Formats: sequence, C-alpha cells, structure tokens
Amino acid sequence: MTHYFKITLTVIFALFFSFSNAQVQEPEKYTANNKGKFFISWGGNRDSYSKSDIRFKGNNYDFTIEDATAKDKPKGWHIDYINPVNMTIPQTNFKIGYFLSDHYTISLGVDHMKYVMKRDKYRTVDGYIDLPADELGSVYNGNFDNETLLISSDFLKFEHTDGLNYVHTEIARYDDISSLFGIGNTDIFQINITEGFGAGVLYPKTNTTLLQKERYDDFHISGYGLSARVGLNFTFFKHFFIQLDAKGGFIDMNDIRTTSNTSEHAEQSFYFFERVFALGGIFRL
Repeated sequence: MTHYFKITLTVIFALFFSFSNAQVQEPEKYTANNKGKFFISWGGNRDSYSKSDIRFKGNNYDFTIEDATAKDKPKGWHIDYINPVNMTIPQTNFKIGYFLSDHYTISLGVDHMKYVMKRDKYRTVDGYIDLPADELGSVYNGNFDNETLLISSDFLKFEHTDGLNYVHTEIARYDDISSLFGIGNTDIFQINITEGFGAGVLYPKTNTTLLQKERYDDFHISGYGLSARVGLNFTFFKHFFIQLDAKGGFIDMNDIRTTSNTSEHAEQSFYFFERVFALGGIFRL
C-alpha cells in the first residue's frame, strides 16, 4: 500500500510541475510590438540634383537658363550638428513620428538641404533682358534665342543655402528583419527595414543676386515636393537607433523670391537624391 501511495504522489508532483512550467511564459519583448510608440531623430545629409531649367521673370526681363547644374554645400563631421547656436548651418534632417500600428508610422520632418547653382559656366539662355539704361544690369540687355552665354557671378548668384527646406509629412512601413541575421534578443539589438512616401512644401531661404540688383535672402514658401525613401534602422537596447536612408524625390518651385520686388521671381523644378545618417530614440509616453 505504501509503495503505491509513493508512486501516486510522485505522479501527482510530476504532473503539477509540468503544468506549472507550461504556464511560465517568456516575457514579451519591448521590441515585439510598436503600436503607440513615438520616435524622434536628428541627422545629416548629402545631396545630388538633376539639371534644371531656371526661369527668371520680372520688370523688363524674362529669360530661362537651361540645364543649370547645382551641388550641395556639406559641412562634414562637425560640432555644429549638435551646437544649438549653429544647428542650421550644416545640412540636417529632423523627424518626429508615431507608430499607428506595429508596422506603419506617420511623421513630420524637415530636410534642410542646400542647393548651390554652379556659376561661371556656359549655358543656353532663351528670352530677353531690357532693363533701363540707368540700371547696372542693363549691360546684359539683349534678346536671346537659345544662345550660349557665360553665367558669371556678376550676372547671377542663385543659392538655396539656408536652405532648400523640405517640410513634409510621411507614411512609412517598418519590418523587423533581425531573424535573417540570427539575432535572437531584439531588445538588445534589432534590425529593421523601412520604406516611406512623403509630400510637403518647400520653404527655402534663397540667397540671390540677379543682374546686379540688391541681394535678396528671405524665407518664402516657394512650391511643393514629393519623396520616397528606403532605409535600414539599427535599434540598440530598445530605445536608441541609428538610421541610414536613401531618399529621392521631385521638387517644383514656381514662386522663388529673387529680389525685394514681389513681382519678380524665379521658377524651377528638378529631381533630388539624398543620403541621410540619423540618430534617434523610440519610446512610449
């Protein structure tokens, strides 16, 4: 009888511990779900631009410079990226966003790019300049029928250097691909792939000296932009990340202020390609 009692107790304890172990579940990882999280990032960019036809319209002139080329104005690795006094001097990217679901986000961002039209180049010009004889720029008067002219620094300085500001909203998708690299604990290190589409307005501060008129350099809403990007997000210890993005898009600006006279402006459209390096944080309130 005692022997059977011992066997019965052993079976009961074995079943009890098996049941208890079955009820013990591994705590859910913080990185397993994203819905409801906020994120914020700050970084820098390098930019490339397609050729652009730039039309200048004003009192007594209307001409187009065809196939103008431009470059960015990089600062390089510099303390100004984190210096509150000089943070707008480099080419920067700011973004704040929210996870609508585990995979989809909505965000507001400002891409502070810089656009410098290359000067002292021969370009095709079409249109006319007919300034009054008492204006310095009248030395450039003429009718141009697809003529090749030297666009000198005296003739034109045209830069969106403070900057080519693309203020936009974006919808993006995030997918955890850590398992592809054998990463088990994503709360320590996680790799995500992300893709997004954005749209917004261009709010440049255009530095312009045109036909020897007085320099003009004020902020002005000048047009719109569309963009798409793909990137890799590397998240460390649940809350900190590095993000690398390749971003391209189209910019159309039909109201670029060029002088203090509101009736004078420039028009241009072009494609851009951005390479972005950003640091950020992700958290729940």
